[in-house]
Amino acid sequence: MKIFLPISEFLYELFPNAKGAGEDVLIREVRNFYSLGGVVPMVKIIDGMLEVSVNMDQASTDERDFKKAVSFCENGDFEQAKPLLQALASRSPFNSEVHRLLGQIASEQGMQDQAIDYLIDALRWNPENSFAIVMMGNIWAKFKRDIPTAMKYYEQALVIDPQDYIAANNTAANLMQLRKFDEAEEWFQRALSINDSYPNTHYGLSVLSEQQGDLASAFYSAIQALKLIPKRDEMSKRCFVQASEIADLVVKQGRGADEVRKFAKQMELELGKPVQFEEDSEIPTAAKLEVAENHGRPFHLIKFKPTYPNVEHLQLHELFHLKLIAEARREGHNMLFTVRKKQREAFIRSLEKHVTKLNKMGYQADSLSSYLTALQEGLARQIYNAPIDLFIEELIHADHPDMRPYQFQSLLALMSEAVHATTDPAIVELTPAVILSKSKTYNLLLAKQFHELYGVDLTFSFKPSPAELKLAQKFYDEFKEYRVDTAGGEEFELVANWAKDLELDKYFELIPESPESKFPESLEDQVSAIEEDPLDAHRHDPEREREMDTFQESQKALGLNMAVVMFMVDALQYFSDKPASKIKETALEIAMLGTQGIRPDHKGYRLHHVPNKEFSGYHLLAYYYISWKLALPEMLEQLHLPYNDEYKLAEQLNTAKK
Repeated sequence: MKIFLPISEFLYELFPNAKGAGEDVLIREVRNFYSLGGVVPMVKIIDGMLEVSVNMDQASTDERDFKKAVSFCENGDFEQAKPLLQALASRSPFNSEVHRLLGQIASEQGMQDQAIDYLIDALRWNPENSFAIVMMGNIWAKFKRDIPTAMKYYEQALVIDPQDYIAANNTAANLMQLRKFDEAEEWFQRALSINDSYPNTHYGLSVLSEQQGDLASAFYSAIQALKLIPKRDEMSKRCFVQASEIADLVVKQGRGADEVRKFAKQMELELGKPVQFEEDSEIPTAAKLEVAENHGRPFHLIKFKPTYPNVEHLQLHELFHLKLIAEARREGHNMLFTVRKKQREAFIRSLEKHVTKLNKMGYQADSLSSYLTALQEGLARQIYNAPIDLFIEELIHADHPDMRPYQFQSLLALMSEAVHATTDPAIVELTPAVILSKSKTYNLLLAKQFHELYGVDLTFSFKPSPAELKLAQKFYDEFKEYRVDTAGGEEFELVANWAKDLELDKYFELIPESPESKFPESLEDQVSAIEEDPLDAHRHDPEREREMDTFQESQKALGLNMAVVMFMVDALQYFSDKPASKIKETALEIAMLGTQGIRPDHKGYRLHHVPNKEFSGYHLLAYYYISWKLALPEMLEQLHLPYNDEYKLAEQLNTAKK
């Protein structure tokens, strides 16, 4: 076996005892090292090169043990690999990779001096072992803090292989530590020119840009690194922390507000109406758009919570909602999202079994009413916003690159809230599984977009099922088809299509906008109405009002309803020994049923709070009146039940019975 060693400064790094001592000492050191089994090698100097002829007759190799040791190392099982490699190093010292692996193990275990000795042996047997060369450079740079020595190894790696992008990257990193920023950038760019998919180089450029005060470039490079890391590892964590910290620095500079105002002025010119902003700490979301035409104003209004982090991104988001509405209007395709009474009733009916379950768990009717309101509100928001938000976030990312740090932080916060809302055990226990699954599917869409835009994969933070993942991917693929060339208003097709696939289309309507539209209010306004009037007592609904008028007229025509009187007597007797809190629970439970409509001629009604009893429609109406009269008398008139005379007689009869 012949080994060729170029006589250079690098050779004296491998044989330091010969440094400055002349060729005779160098030859002696080389002969001593390569002597095997008492056989001294032949060493010649030819054209500036040492030629070493090694006798390997007494050496043997064991390929099986070597492969086994490599496998152990790949799995991080260094204690199993180490004895195998040490035995191989004794039997087959000429195997450079054996020494290199021993050096890697020693370095991983914190024994850097021992690692250097092993790596020098690896390089003596194969001076072109680039892995060993780069590892040596890393040890000198990271653990010994000796940048000049590290540079010698990185430079040697590039002499051997000018396409060694890792060596070029590490050279740049060391130059950066020496604060030679211009030279460092040249070497980082050289590394990228060789391999632009190496995440470490993008990370290095991010750190360099930060040190030079260029936060925009620093954020960009950190995100590029994140996009190139295939799975979560230590490097991905470093890149994520880097991106987050840079984003925080950008947000603290406060320039996002200028970007929002600039875009608002652009929208004013495009729409021909002013856009105003108003602080409002009482709105249910961080930012809210109120379209001029829907509120009878000569201007569009964006309300926002001033203390909300990254609110500038959300303001911009609302402006893009306005932009999409304007584009849809120009095409004559704008749609209004509305939830009518019948859809609200359908939603409540679909959850009857779950409400019964919660009742048995001890939850009171007023709590359940608020719970159903919040559930319906959240679902309505997702049905409408999830598809449209994908278009908006992509537009923000493409058209406003300076806002990406705001978008990055804002979307992270939104997804953190979404993960909590769909995986927290307490919430999961209270939420119907079917609703939770649909909500999770919508949330997965934003997670997929965030991964595409910023390289951070939060998909599995939602603990999705295979079916949810499959459906979310189907939806996202459809979105990618639409985004290529979307005409104004086409986003509403995805709203309708995805809701249909999720079997949610019965809980809302999309109505073409026109001057005669009966439901001009925005989704936010409808949600606010639900929040303020969960039992639907005050909502102006012509259809419901006609039904109530018909009901009241029919009751007048009947005169005094003796059936209702007797049922009221039954109710008064039933509630006579019940505490006010229990009567109130029953009152609110009946009110929840009332949102679906109580038909006087129907039978088979049941109440959780009045067990073992079946009610006809009139019987239930009597209990409805009495429970509210006793527990919530100040709100009795809001029920619009025409039974005041029946109550007076029932009260007299009940008193007489006592």
